[in-house]
Amino acid sequence: MFARLVRSIFGSANDRALKRHQSRIAAIQAWEPKLAALSDEELRGKTADFRARLAQGATLDDLLEEAFATVREASRRCLGLRHFDVQMIGGMVLHEGKIAEMKTGEGKTLVATLPVYLNALPAKGVHVVTVNDYLATRDSDWMGQLYGFLGLTTGVIVNGLSDDQRRAAYACDITYGTNNEFGFDYLRDNMKYRLDEMVQRPFAYAIVDEVDSILVDEARTPLIISGPTDDTSDLYRRVDKVMAEFVKDPERFEKDEKQRTVNMTEKGGEDIERLLAEAGELSEGNLYDAVNVTLVHHVNQSLRAHVLFKRDVEYVVRNDKIIIIDEFTGRMMDGRRYSDGLHQALEAKEDVTVQPENQTLASITFQNYFRLYPKLSGMTGTAATEADEFAEIYKLEVVEVPTNVPVARKDEDDEVYRTAMEKYEAVIRLVGECRARNQPCLVGTTSIEKSELISELLKKANIPHNVLNARYHEQEAGIVAQAGRPGAVTIATNMAGRGTDIKLGGNADMLAKAEVGNNDSPEYEVALARHMAEVEAAQPIVKAAGGLFVIGTERHESRRIDNQLRGRSGRQGDPGGSRFFLSLEDDLMRIFGSDRMGGMLTKLGLKEGEAIVHPWINKALEKAQKKVEARNFDTRKNLLKYDDVMNDQRREVYAQRRAYMEAADLSETVEDMRRETIHDMVHRAIPENAYAEQWDLEGLEKRVRDVLGLDLPVQAWGKEEGIDEVQVRERIEAAADQAAAAKAANLGPDFMRMVEKSLLLQLFDQVWKEHLLSLDHLRQGIGLRAYGQRDPLNEYKREAFALFNNMLEELRERVTSLLLRLEFAPDAPPPEPQPVRVTDMRHPAPGNGMGGDYEMADAAPAAPYGAATAEAARPAAVDANDPTTWGATPRNAPCPCGSGKKYKHCHGRA
Repeated sequence: MFARLVRSIFGSANDRALKRHQSRIAAIQAWEPKLAALSDEELRGKTADFRARLAQGATLDDLLEEAFATVREASRRCLGLRHFDVQMIGGMVLHEGKIAEMKTGEGKTLVATLPVYLNALPAKGVHVVTVNDYLATRDSDWMGQLYGFLGLTTGVIVNGLSDDQRRAAYACDITYGTNNEFGFDYLRDNMKYRLDEMVQRPFAYAIVDEVDSILVDEARTPLIISGPTDDTSDLYRRVDKVMAEFVKDPERFEKDEKQRTVNMTEKGGEDIERLLAEAGELSEGNLYDAVNVTLVHHVNQSLRAHVLFKRDVEYVVRNDKIIIIDEFTGRMMDGRRYSDGLHQALEAKEDVTVQPENQTLASITFQNYFRLYPKLSGMTGTAATEADEFAEIYKLEVVEVPTNVPVARKDEDDEVYRTAMEKYEAVIRLVGECRARNQPCLVGTTSIEKSELISELLKKANIPHNVLNARYHEQEAGIVAQAGRPGAVTIATNMAGRGTDIKLGGNADMLAKAEVGNNDSPEYEVALARHMAEVEAAQPIVKAAGGLFVIGTERHESRRIDNQLRGRSGRQGDPGGSRFFLSLEDDLMRIFGSDRMGGMLTKLGLKEGEAIVHPWINKALEKAQKKVEARNFDTRKNLLKYDDVMNDQRREVYAQRRAYMEAADLSETVEDMRRETIHDMVHRAIPENAYAEQWDLEGLEKRVRDVLGLDLPVQAWGKEEGIDEVQVRERIEAAADQAAAAKAANLGPDFMRMVEKSLLLQLFDQVWKEHLLSLDHLRQGIGLRAYGQRDPLNEYKREAFALFNNMLEELRERVTSLLLRLEFAPDAPPPEPQPVRVTDMRHPAPGNGMGGDYEMADAAPAAPYGAATAEAARPAAVDANDPTTWGATPRNAPCPCGSGKKYKHCHGRA
């Protein structure tokens, strides 16, 4: 009550922020007549003037009013668009590093030009992040005219560019691109071997378009770059044959739709062992014996594929591939793959080519990637529902910017039916009514399966319509743009076509482009004029009919998705309406609603074909959605807590790796590694306060010979009177230093420096890759620690830290051993680091906050990662076919036979 009283007196935080920004509008308007009097050349010269003032000590805030007014004038001249005052407020919110919530149709693309121009003046680079390549290309071409007019350069990052093209795009003042491309470029840059091969500049400022989609919906999904592992595709097919028989009996498993999990019952466990044994897959022990751990993994993933994943809902089969459907937009995500063997299980289930699994080489979540930017802001039509998450995870405040014209859309209460078919019949009736009065309607669905069901019902009713589900973005935009024509009926899976406004009467520009194709030709101008006349004639018809009517066929788990659908109607003060239809069979009602609701409604006299409409129903549904959103937020927070552990290590590794690349001379680093390796060897053999008879000098002598390649009489030293650990270590160090100096003198100092840097970077990558695999394995099983009354997160932190220290120790030992044992011919070139051939770029989305569900894949041909490294790092004196020449290879080092496997997994297994 007290908070309500304070708000009534002082206004909300949002009101106060808007009032503060509103006070600067007059100053911006005061510049308008002065700038309008300038010539194009003089207006363009303002950019050089601003940069000169910044160099003299002015701040961006000092320039804001004049810079915003300059952009407004330039936009009016080259785009024919003048920023509204509310758009100026949105630009100020973005410049402050906050999230601007602006309704659909308020011109967010144009709003971004204000802070982008201002923040591009220091020439450090501004990134504008979009959700797909189409929008990135469209916005860079469209707004690039404005930036070019003002003397700034614009680049765009899309899939398929070469490194040189990417480097040029990042060097521009403003760079447009997708969240995936920016993230993968960051990971790839930190796998390069020379600074001049990197494409990105240091981060400065980013504006994230559709910020809720990228930083919330996609936050669960770490970007992962992978390389190949052993191929087990045939095992997936064999297990799938067994699973197809197993799932015929529903008593063999239990499915939890709320948690998206499936587990075998006791009966199922017995049956699967019998079926696997009959198929010849289970040859020894029971299914859960250690020898069958791989088989258990394949069985579990195959069970998930058969029970939890439905064709044409979560994925489609197209061109011998499983293509995932985005649950939020309904688009096909070609190239994205489920992780942890799930995609392979689906490929086996649908009898398409099973692609090999991959191993992580580098990864980062969007949460941690975007927190790398010193200044971050975002814009969307729906952010207020997730304001707590933006504040807690990203330290971003949400400011709701008012519309330029008050919203005239009428949002009607939901209608609830008993069965889904009754609901769909009501939807078809309403569509028919809208079409009869020439009112366009947009029908929103939650899956391809349901959109096709409604399409069939509309066909039976002889109602012409367009269906939007999982097509290319350009086609989506074209169809959505025409969804406002009189009597048009469009079915959209969730909110496909985001970024394109539905204009009442239609979109003349897109109609002309669809007809002619080239907007530079004379034919285009003729077609445009004709279609503009058609649109102008259609607009009053549509407005008189009530504007665009949005029909939701189901409530989504997230209120934002429902709001995005509603937001397509009523843009810029246009008339419009919306209504959602639900049934007790809908997923949200069935899984999260009250079990007693159906019985209660029946007792109240709800008959077949009748609907219940009441504001209380809306409130109950909103509570259910809030519960789901809170659970998803907890999942993302949980994922972030685990990823923060890896993120600290990743930042340390990438910073150290960059320091190695920048250094001209790494001889001191190599020397320190050599001394630490020797110290560790001696300390293990001669523990502190141990008696001389407890020393393991025989083992130490063998380790010195195997690791350092030195034949020293360590055992004889132990017989000397008064010798201690320090003296033993100093003698070994002196011998190792002498051997290193002799090698450097033989090869020449410059050549030796190149060898040291080359091998150090390659071995660093190798141990980091192995460390990531160890962390993956640790994370998969860490949740079980809770059964022992131990906090899994604390256990993960402790063990991850120990693994990191082991990684550094392994690196020191490998660098020391290889540099002391390497032999080169006098005229041999130094080993060049081999770039990693990436086979997979993943983007997994976890169902439980611990792992991942889907990934981004690249079809690049693969060479086994580590094969080139093992070849380059192998001493010349070692014969791959003669194990007696290998010495004592470290267990985690590549096997000298050249297989690319670790020694402990190859010849070192014995």
